[in-house]
Amino acid sequence: MNAVLEMRAISKTFPGVKALDDVNLEIRPAEIHAIIGENGAGKSTLMKVLSGVYPYGSYDGEIYYEGQLSRFRSIAESERVGIVIIHQELALVPFLSIAENIFLGNEPARFGVIDWDAAFARTRDLLRTVGLDENPETLVTHLGVGKQQLVEIAKALSKRVKLLILDEPTASLSDKDSAALLRLLVTLKERGIASILISHKLNEISQVADRITILRDGSTIETLDCRAAAVDEDRIIRGMVGRDMAHRYPPRTPRIGGVLMEVRDWTAFHPLHAERPVVRNVSFSVRKGEIVGIAGLMGSGRTEFAMSLFGRAYGQGVSGRVRIEGRDVDVSTIDKAIAAGIAYVTEDRKQLGLVLDESIARNTTLANLPGIARATVIDEDRESDVAENYRRSMRIRSYGIGQQVVNLSGGNQQKVVLSKWLFTDTKILILDEPTRGIDVGAKYEIYCIINELVDQGRGVVMISSEMPELLGLCDRIYVMNEGRFVGEFPASEASQEAIMRSIMRSKERNG
Repeated sequence: MNAVLEMRAISKTFPGVKALDDVNLEIRPAEIHAIIGENGAGKSTLMKVLSGVYPYGSYDGEIYYEGQLSRFRSIAESERVGIVIIHQELALVPFLSIAENIFLGNEPARFGVIDWDAAFARTRDLLRTVGLDENPETLVTHLGVGKQQLVEIAKALSKRVKLLILDEPTASLSDKDSAALLRLLVTLKERGIASILISHKLNEISQVADRITILRDGSTIETLDCRAAAVDEDRIIRGMVGRDMAHRYPPRTPRIGGVLMEVRDWTAFHPLHAERPVVRNVSFSVRKGEIVGIAGLMGSGRTEFAMSLFGRAYGQGVSGRVRIEGRDVDVSTIDKAIAAGIAYVTEDRKQLGLVLDESIARNTTLANLPGIARATVIDEDRESDVAENYRRSMRIRSYGIGQQVVNLSGGNQQKVVLSKWLFTDTKILILDEPTRGIDVGAKYEIYCIINELVDQGRGVVMISSEMPELLGLCDRIYVMNEGRFVGEFPASEASQEAIMRSIMRSKERNG
């Protein structure tokens, strides 16, 4: 079978780092080809080489597309031949309409004037193709992330796409939206469109991929043919990390002490609709050395609860009582919450957790500048020492503390966020989706760090949409639905079935 794409002996070097080393990739017509590997394996870099983000001349090797040697010097050049990449961070303009976004820079025109009738008609056809029932004039800002992903694919189809590249397309989607997106990829395959899928969700890859190429440390390890024989997750993981991972969660013997934090009757209202409660009379506790999980479906109020507790970063009309180590504390602002010993690791590290164009050093110390200052002046030597200590202890892979965090892998970015909050000497660490968009190897390292923190007597509150993660790590699990805690389970009694039963019963009661 002739390949639609061949990438031969691709190598790419950044200052101090060889990101790709003699990588080979073959994509066949109308196949879904998954590329997987640990964070930093080179997946996104390879796709940026292919799409012209890293132009010809900035890498070694050759690209053959539809049998022709191709030397793309820009994204525009690769798109002209039908190669379209959709990045994890969607490139839509929020306050433009769906139609305006789809045809931005490629507007249909007559005699130099945009033909809006043609644009809206074509948009309706494209939206039907991707299964999205929306008015072409709807502003993108009014769409959820799942629908925005479909708009991105409609935009790609408007460019007569032949090879569609999706980089972590389901990382921020609900299970329902993820399933819809995967079904769409299969539909596009039936129409003759090939797809390259980069994802850390191995169960999704197993569902739709025809073949899987595994990268490790910037090199091609192997390509697995899913059509020739079933490929299970353990087989994929062995290729990714170079070893078996019989235990996906590190062993830990809990040493749980007295109550560290108590929250009583916590309530928060929607930031724009003062009459709408989002968090309703929540009470819970965390003990020293304990990992407490919060389970719940999308929209259950987990993140809103965590953010409102952390200095009222979410909502209005926030009320309730917080006690830490037996005394009442004021958490009415972020500064006061930090001073009380609470830290919050956001689910959106790139937008809210890091300053991407700053260095590892600057990000590490950002939440505790007094800790590196002398008489209100930053001591750069002290900053360097602190950052270097965390870089080593957290095993952050980089060429040094001066590296910009935007150039780190997702797992290493998350370690920088954790370092930032640990430097505040926090007692209670709230982790909101701490392993989202992170590969299995980096997840294991994050789990080890969490275990080390609670072994020091800290308390961890963990919010996760991955039920096995909560069951594998937590000592207790609270279940949240519609802004309320509707169940609580010790680790010995927790199961996916019991958690879902709590949610369903609460829905029936509130029915």
